Amino acid sequence: MTQELYKEAIQTLNRWQEAYYKFDNPIATDDEWDNVYRQVQKYEKLYPKQKLKNSPTTEVGSTVLEKFEKFEHMTPMWSLEDVFNKSELDSWIKRCEKTIKPDTLICEPKYDGVSLNIIYKNGKLFKAITRGDGKIGEDVTSNAMMINSIPKSINYNDTIEIRGEVVIKKKQFESINKKRALENKPLFANPRNMTAGSLKQLNSDITKNRKLDFVLWGIGQNSLEFDRVSNMLNFIYSLGFEKPVMSKKCENISQIEQFYQHMIKNRENIDITLDGMVIKYDNINYHKALGWTIKYPKWSCAYKFPAVEKTTKLLGISLQVGRTGVITPVAVLEPVFIDGSTVQKATLHNFDEIDRLNLKINDEVVVLKSGDIIPKITKVLKDRRDGKQISINRPIKCPACQEMLHSEDILIKCQNLACPDKMVNSIAFFASKGCANIDGLGEKIIKTLYNKKIITNILDIYNIKKENLITIDSFKDKKINNLLKAIENSKGLKLSKFINSLGILHIGEVASLDISKKFGFDFVSATKEQIVAIDGFGDIVADSFIEFLQINDEFIKQLLDTIKPVEDKFEDVLNNRFKNKTVVITGAMPINRNALKDIFEKLGSKVGSSVSINTDFLIVGDNSGSKYEKAKKLEIEILKYEDIGEIK
Repeated sequence: MTQELYKEAIQTLNRWQEAYYKFDNPIATDDEWDNVYRQVQKYEKLYPKQKLKNSPTTEVGSTVLEKFEKFEHMTPMWSLEDVFNKSELDSWIKRCEKTIKPDTLICEPKYDGVSLNIIYKNGKLFKAITRGDGKIGEDVTSNAMMINSIPKSINYNDTIEIRGEVVIKKKQFESINKKRALENKPLFANPRNMTAGSLKQLNSDITKNRKLDFVLWGIGQNSLEFDRVSNMLNFIYSLGFEKPVMSKKCENISQIEQFYQHMIKNRENIDITLDGMVIKYDNINYHKALGWTIKYPKWSCAYKFPAVEKTTKLLGISLQVGRTGVITPVAVLEPVFIDGSTVQKATLHNFDEIDRLNLKINDEVVVLKSGDIIPKITKVLKDRRDGKQISINRPIKCPACQEMLHSEDILIKCQNLACPDKMVNSIAFFASKGCANIDGLGEKIIKTLYNKKIITNILDIYNIKKENLITIDSFKDKKINNLLKAIENSKGLKLSKFINSLGILHIGEVASLDISKKFGFDFVSATKEQIVAIDGFGDIVADSFIEFLQINDEFIKQLLDTIKPVEDKFEDVLNNRFKNKTVVITGAMPINRNALKDIFEKLGSKVGSSVSINTDFLIVGDNSGSKYEKAKKLEIEILKYEDIGEIK
């Protein structure tokens, strides 16, 4: 890096920092920030005399906004030194051990939220201050009072600073964004962005409605007499503060690395966004021995997770036709490596989403990859536009069959029943595991059979002959026989699975089971009034179901005659503790999850997918995650699999 590039990097970092801290509007990813910041650090280490006074390496946070009163922290609110791999962690530990002896280190999650310093005096919440520049923050006390997990009073009368992170749970974030989408309001890019915007509201009612949480991570000014951080934190937890979702005392770098990998593996099951792991020495006397730099404590560091959010360029839009005819735009991206794999595509859901993002081709965008979830664009970096951007127009004709498209609320649909993409996807869904379960009949094979005109619809699956398959490359006798056997075995499936396999819009597995239970084979002549009368069914679901039956009446009858499904057995359930109760299952179980679900349904339970106030029981296995924590908060009865006598 040259001196000129160094100066440009300082300007860039300061601009990014102002957007992030001051305006709660990130215009760069954490990964971009870290890369530029480390280049600046490296340059300043080589040329210390050229270090600029406005370098962000000498600052903790941001300047303070004028809309809140300023308030000084009793002790500085430090940032943390970042390490990014095992080698850097090893160097950090060796540097510490030049001053101190090896000792226990505490490892806890690093939450991606907004840091808050809460001052208690005489057992009462006195002030709640944002980090600000590390010395002076913003007084958001009235808003902190709206956060249920922050105690308004504690059983401790001396003055003390309790420090932690204000966060918003992932499900709450998604719920608020869905509501904003319906109201045509701009969506928050990520939970951290929503948290910052929610905490810094002049109207405290908005903060209250966002349902923020506070998670403890440290202590500032205090008169406690503890020689271990772990003992001090246990005392603070006893005052009414939540414990971290996971923590561990480690004796060496091997144990730290093992826990770090465990945290990465399980972070998607945690309902709070994490961006790393905090490591600190347990011995408080060692804190004094190691001391502080101008920016961070030398006795603690942040072991950052691999980036799941990166910046890349939108190269174009491809259109996918689903089995119901809905056209889904897919972002074609300049390839970018995120969290272990190369990402080239991202979901955009619908064209309203493109409008909300104000997305254009050749835009630089932020892409989020989270676990097994399809990558998605969370933000458009409009300040980086260079005049080469091209507007994205809504399609008029189907990309597969060229028929005119139909607009239905926010959806754009192809109504052509003979549309090839629509047909291939509907056949693939029918053959999938949760439906007819035809092993060996995947999308690739279906496309080949469709292109060769061997199958043109679902019914044709049952007319496939051996001679049809011999002509296909890679199909040998064993593979052919296995596929034909799987097709034959799919006959006689349960009626509820048959209804589900039709791929009717809004009619999933649970709805199919309800319809089967209510009507049996008479479902083909059900009226809208009868469908709406089923608990949980509304006009939209009923209209979708009835319309599908009317359009495909003859085809459904032929399929029923060919497959001959059998009615689901809904026996009278003897009285038991789970009858007519809502059960949610979470974590790893000693038996197959679907088998366990079937057992509870036979006991007369309704098996839900998420914990809510309507949940009666949570059945937990290993690695239960956020559902367990939510159930505890809602005081829902929690049972282990082995404790449930009725299902053994």
